[in-house]
Amino acid sequence: MAKSDSRAESDIHWDVAAADSYGGYLGLDRLLSAQLPRSGEHDEMLFIIIHQASELWMKLLLHEIGTAMDGIRADDLGVPLKIFARVGRIQQQLIQSWDVLSTMTPHDYQKLRPHLGPSSGFQSYQYREIEFRLGNKDAALIAVHRGDPPAHARLSAALVAPSLYDETLRLLARRGIALPAEALERDFALPHVASEAVEAAWLTVYRDVETYWDLYDLAEKLVDLEDRFQQWRFRHLKTVERIIGMKGGTGGSSGVPFLARALGLRFFPELWSLRTKL
Repeated sequence: MAKSDSRAESDIHWDVAAADSYGGYLGLDRLLSAQLPRSGEHDEMLFIIIHQASELWMKLLLHEIGTAMDGIRADDLGVPLKIFARVGRIQQQLIQSWDVLSTMTPHDYQKLRPHLGPSSGFQSYQYREIEFRLGNKDAALIAVHRGDPPAHARLSAALVAPSLYDETLRLLARRGIALPAEALERDFALPHVASEAVEAAWLTVYRDVETYWDLYDLAEKLVDLEDRFQQWRFRHLKTVERIIGMKGGTGGSSGVPFLARALGLRFFPELWSLRTKL
């Protein structure tokens, strides 16, 4: 049987034009030539590929979150609920990437670090856009991207636009759940501030799950999203601490202390605080 299969395969003509081939469709010539080590150190390839792969996953994350927000704005939760299941899988890939990077020892990194210059993950505009889309708004964080006009424009637009949580609260209001005007029409360039009135609105949903099942399901998907985001942040912190300890990070950040502060941030605070009152 195997011999027959082998002969059949040999009869296939692999004269597909380069642009229509597997490699052409995926742009592998550009993708696989984008790793340009500077140090000659073995672990630099690991360092580059982990970060490049993470940027690709973040690109997909932004794509999915944007479509989910479109569905929420259209009062159609079918697509967003499916998408958030996919978002969770993407986040798992990002979390696991730190497990691979943590195989780099302090000695390995110290040989590599002088060649990184001022570059830093702090400069990832896609990471910053994800945080803005989820609601962690901070206009000061755009300044570092002033030298990259397209990135600066994207972040400026995301800063002033309603976040995923803003769109979700608007959906609750359209469903007849009482919310204060200041939670619905506000300066979206500022982060959402936890509110007892917003918590009360969510308690209406959580205390009558049968009536508000799709809103309840959406809320739990948001909790899943934030939970995994915090796992991502934590794995980042522990990987940095494992490799460089309490030294300052490249690009001028304080390193571990900066990452530790981020663990205290909430995207959807009322979805966490309401649980105490159920």
